[in-house]
Amino acid sequence: MREAQKSHKQPQSAARNRSATSATGQIRIIGGQWRGRKLTVPSGDGLRPTTDRMRETLFNWLQFEVPYSRCLDLFAGTGALGFEALSRQASAVYWSELSPQVSRHLNTLLQQLAPEHPSAKVIQTDALTWLQQGPEAIGGPVNIAFVDPPFHQNLLSESCQALEQQGWLAPNAWIYIEHEQDLKDVQLPSNWLIYREKKSGQVSAKLLQRQAS
Repeated sequence: MREAQKSHKQPQSAARNRSATSATGQIRIIGGQWRGRKLTVPSGDGLRPTTDRMRETLFNWLQFEVPYSRCLDLFAGTGALGFEALSRQASAVYWSELSPQVSRHLNTLLQQLAPEHPSAKVIQTDALTWLQQGPEAIGGPVNIAFVDPPFHQNLLSESCQALEQQGWLAPNAWIYIEHEQDLKDVQLPSNWLIYREKKSGQVSAKLLQRQAS
């Protein structure tokens, strides 16, 4: 494992709206109890599903970590990562999504798949503002955080710092991040170590593990 490289660039806030209209595409659950199940994807600016191939790679990396874990799908968008985790027996999954339309769509999918699940919830909120409140609203820290913000909006560094500083992560938690390959200046907490990384097209993906102090 390697220490995540830090930079001196200050994170910035940016417009974080996504618009959505109707369900126009599909994603496929790769594994678990809903393997092969196709879920509708809403249309909208900035919605960029993690590809099947990338999700398969990620969940191969995490295959022994997901069952019975508590997961956070930040900037959820299509919700693919959270639904994949829930399919693979995560004990709790929380999706954070700004767009009211997209949030309603995620709630519809959740009602179709797991209407009685006590610890699966879609939270319609501004992610950066919500992170500052700490994890008490979802019952405490998470074991796995998926962080895949809209590209070119300078959200990644600030989100990751908030996860660490506001107590969202359990000791030795896993953090998966996706960002555009041309993003060179990412400021990550110094106690996050890179465990795996992969590039696909214009996307760079990293799986990191938090080292408890």
